[in-house]
Amino acid sequence: MKPTKKKANGKPAKAQICLRVNGEPVEVAFAPHKTLLEVLREDLALTGTKHGCELGECGCCAVLVDGRPVLSCLVLGVAVEGHEVTTVEGMAEGAKLHPLQDAFAELGAAQCGYCTPGFLLTAKVLLEETPQPSRERIKEALAGNICRCTGYIKIFEAVELAAARMAGKPAEPSKESIYGRR
Repeated sequence: MKPTKKKANGKPAKAQICLRVNGEPVEVAFAPHKTLLEVLREDLALTGTKHGCELGECGCCAVLVDGRPVLSCLVLGVAVEGHEVTTVEGMAEGAKLHPLQDAFAELGAAQCGYCTPGFLLTAKVLLEETPQPSRERIKEALAGNICRCTGYIKIFEAVELAAARMAGKPAEPSKESIYGRR
């Protein structure tokens, strides 16, 4: 980080850091007290990362730092200098959605969508580490993410569907997942 200098009025100047965001090199200047969440949303216009509780309890603000899930509301922006940050905007490859994004959309796992970025990024790491996780492992991995809309079943099913498809297995959602019990 380039050192902050005092302005004439005695207030600190902006911090300036270099990092990689979604695979691209970025240089950004911001008030040194800002969290990574605020830097992403306010200074880099990456609004996929959501403000939730701002206490590290809901998982809405989860991003990946060097490939690991991090609650961006608890990390100062200056702490990510020189690191790789991945947001939900960085999951797709061009116009092609990540299989998790496709599965969430297909199964309606993203009802209001507010918590979805945190779930998607956390599930992405899970599937990279455990390509065919059990339902219990999925629940455990996603336990830090809170959803107030779905009841979680469609989220778990979407992760299972994406895992199967990523493994090259023919996989279709059950009719019950899409239409409910009849």
